[in-house]
Amino acid sequence: MCGRYLLTSPVDALRQLFLFEQRPNLMPRYNIAPTQDVPIVRLSRDGAKSDAAGRELIMARWGLVPFWADDLKIGNRLINARRETVRTLRPFRDAYSRRRCLVPADGFYEWRKEGKARQPMLIRRQDQAPFAFAGLWERWHNPADGSVVRSCTIITCPANELVAPIHDRMPVILAPEHHARWLDPAAADPQSLLAPFPAALLESFAVNPRVNSPQHDDPDCIQPVLAQTSLAL
Repeated sequence: MCGRYLLTSPVDALRQLFLFEQRPNLMPRYNIAPTQDVPIVRLSRDGAKSDAAGRELIMARWGLVPFWADDLKIGNRLINARRETVRTLRPFRDAYSRRRCLVPADGFYEWRKEGKARQPMLIRRQDQAPFAFAGLWERWHNPADGSVVRSCTIITCPANELVAPIHDRMPVILAPEHHARWLDPAAADPQSLLAPFPAALLESFAVNPRVNSPQHDDPDCIQPVLAQTSLAL
């Protein structure tokens, strides 16, 4: 499962990695939680006519709301899609075929059981570079007022050797050379891309329990616990 992550990289670094032209004003986010609006990268409607890669960055609600849903709240249960069933389950199968996206991130959190307590752990690349989760996006029309809600979900897979002692699942992290294939609905089925990211390229460490509450969204959330024992939560 992936239920919390962070994105603090400068926009220019994200533009270079994800090949979109916009210059959005993205504030650093240290504790992104479900139902919040998050940036995603998708193919633009005009395709390659809009920029070199035909990509755009938009904001979407985290928690997929299928186009056929009666209620926005269904998205609260669909923050993740499992690799094993994403092609067949009704909430995801149409988006998997037509509306795949990249979800920019700098790291994600999982909670390690320590007796009766749960210690938050931050998992990120060893070089601390930004990366992409494999995601799906959807467009939902609210029958009550006609408004349009764009939403997304993050695909998960079995954990690699680094994450497995913490949690049995992890989000799918796509290598940059796989971004184009993942986004292209005309490409061959990209199921083979939905594999655990190499453990040797990642690191994990315990962080301040302050991150337990989504109300906290600041640099203290990612500080190692040994350096932050005196912080008030």
